[in-house]
Amino acid sequence: MKDFNNNPYFEVFSKQHQNQYAIGNQSYKTRIETLNKLQYAIEVTYRTEIQDALHKDLGKPVLETELTEIYAIIGDIKYAKKHLHQWMRKQNVETPMSLLGSNSYIKYEPKGVCLIISPWNFPFNLTFGPLVSAIAAGNTVIIKPSEMTPNASDLMSKIVAAIFSEDEVAVVQGEVEVSTQLLKLPFNHIFFTGSPNVGKIVMKAASQHLASVTLELGGKSPTIIDKTANIDKAAKKIMWAKFLNTGQICVSPDYVLIDESIKSQFITACKKWIDAFYKDNPQVSESYGRIVTDKHFERLNSYLENAKALNAKFEVGGNTDSASKYIAPTIISDLKPEAKLLEEEIFGPILPIVTYNSLDIAIAYINSKPQPLALYIYSKSKTNTNKIINNTRAGGTCINNSVLHYANHELPFGGVNNSGIGKSHGFHGFKSFSNERAIMKQNTFGVTELLFPPYTGFKEKLTRLTIKWF
Repeated sequence: MKDFNNNPYFEVFSKQHQNQYAIGNQSYKTRIETLNKLQYAIEVTYRTEIQDALHKDLGKPVLETELTEIYAIIGDIKYAKKHLHQWMRKQNVETPMSLLGSNSYIKYEPKGVCLIISPWNFPFNLTFGPLVSAIAAGNTVIIKPSEMTPNASDLMSKIVAAIFSEDEVAVVQGEVEVSTQLLKLPFNHIFFTGSPNVGKIVMKAASQHLASVTLELGGKSPTIIDKTANIDKAAKKIMWAKFLNTGQICVSPDYVLIDESIKSQFITACKKWIDAFYKDNPQVSESYGRIVTDKHFERLNSYLENAKALNAKFEVGGNTDSASKYIAPTIISDLKPEAKLLEEEIFGPILPIVTYNSLDIAIAYINSKPQPLALYIYSKSKTNTNKIINNTRAGGTCINNSVLHYANHELPFGGVNNSGIGKSHGFHGFKSFSNERAIMKQNTFGVTELLFPPYTGFKEKLTRLTIKWF
């Protein structure tokens, strides 16, 4: 460890490294007590401060904060508390006849010292959610929150300091250089949520110490609508999912693939639901947020300018205000294939519409892009739905809904290849922060001892019988 003495974060890492076995050997009751403290802090002590911080950073409506941040974290904690005793118990497995006289089981043990690098779009949810899994699994944790939401990051640091000692859980704030220094340390596990490009950097850094990683990334999550779909219901759910958190969601519908014959009907329904959600002017609606930073606003605005230059059709919205980082709910059609909106992950309140004439063309379009974090299907046809699922790949899928698969703790959440590595939520999150330790105990004489050297003709026959019958 001497090689890391010049690292500014080695001291806190060292404290957690020395304390990891004490934390790892805590009983499930002690871990639940810790989770109870975190739950009370989120649900009671700091609830109003969380709402205020997210409104300052993202213009996030209070109800969105309740549903997508506070409710999500409390749900994670309650689920972990309910199942933790079972998760921590040794998991007995069958032992083959060839190992007669022994028994085998799996012990879920902590990985050790973990690093959580969390994003800005759901700062509390995507920081404390992984932290719940890490605590349940018995790890020590260093958290690096996003510098793009400073009010949220300051408050998270305050909450963690009030509950944990530095050798249990610590928050380290700062910009990219802080993450760079942290990634040089020999963590046992790294949990990162962010873009695929940064995910590659994290994975490369982790490889230097052969640290395991969970990478929750993103990409262009498609929504496919066929002719059998209920257009009005599809439009309602897609408009809610797309403009939730102003489109700044990793599982947001990135673009719509729709049968050409129902395109106009769908756009009409979308306009209706945008008006219903945000009245005549989303800019003054208390239900609509803002883009996180000027940099992200300019990025999204450049996509709009690119679409205009390529003569795309603005079906809804398109108006912006740089002073308040406002971008209206926007729907665009007739985009050329080279449009930035069809090449880059959008991560904002802009929805491109792409039409198709046959389901095979739509599937081929999806498969021409990297595998997405989510894929949404709106259809009444079981045949069409199965065809899409069986001929595409995605981290997760909702049928006749969007985003809500994230809310089911029984489902693993995560991507595949470009959209992520590893899974989180519930038992899947507990496993991500655990080592599945294989343990076999010899209780009596083992038949394999009959096959120890010296090798004889009798032992050769016995080996053949073992191979044949066991």
